[in-house]
Amino acid sequence: MTQGKPRRSDATRAAILTAARERFAADGYERATIRAIAADAGIDPTMVMRYYGNKEKLFAAAAQIDLRLPDLTGVPRDQVGTLLARHFLERWEHDETMAALLRAAATNEGASHRMREMFATQLVPVVAVACPDPAHAPARAALVSSQVLGAALCRYILRLEPLVTMPADDVIAWLGPTLQRYLTATGPAAR
Repeated sequence: MTQGKPRRSDATRAAILTAARERFAADGYERATIRAIAADAGIDPTMVMRYYGNKEKLFAAAAQIDLRLPDLTGVPRDQVGTLLARHFLERWEHDETMAALLRAAATNEGASHRMREMFATQLVPVVAVACPDPAHAPARAALVSSQVLGAALCRYILRLEPLVTMPADDVIAWLGPTLQRYLTATGPAAR
C-alpha cells in the first residue's frame, strides 16, 4: 500500500459515519436503523456491525462533534456573549448532527452522556477564559448551555414560532446579553 493512500476500511468507516449522521439527523435515534444506514452508505448491514458493534456505539461515533468554539483570549470582555451566541447559532444552522444529538439526548442515556461530555470538555475551558473566576466556569458553562440548548430545541426541533422564522441577527441580539451575563456578571455568591 502506498504511503498517504487511504485504506479501504477507512473509506468504509467514513461512509458509514456520513450516512449515520444524515440518518440520525433525519429520523432521530429511535427510528434510525442499522439497515437504513447501511443502505445509505451503499454497504451490507453486517459491515456496520463489524465496524461499530451496535446502534448505540455507532451513534456515539457519529456524535463526536467538535463545537469549534472560538478562543475568547483577547476578545473584549463585553463582546463574549454575542460572539458565543453567534457561534452557536451558526453551528446549529449548518450542522444537522447537532440537532440529531439534541433529539436523541432527550430520550437516550448514551446520547445524553455524550452531550454532557461534549459541553464539559469543550465549553467549560472556553468559559473559564471569559469569567471573572475560573473556579465558577462549570456553573457558568451549564447556564450558557441551558440557554443555547433551549434556543436550539425551540428553533430547530420543536420549530416554535416566531423563533423559527426570526432572523438570526435578532436571535443573537436577544441571546447574546443573556450569555454575556452568565459569562461575566458577578455571581450570586459574590453579591
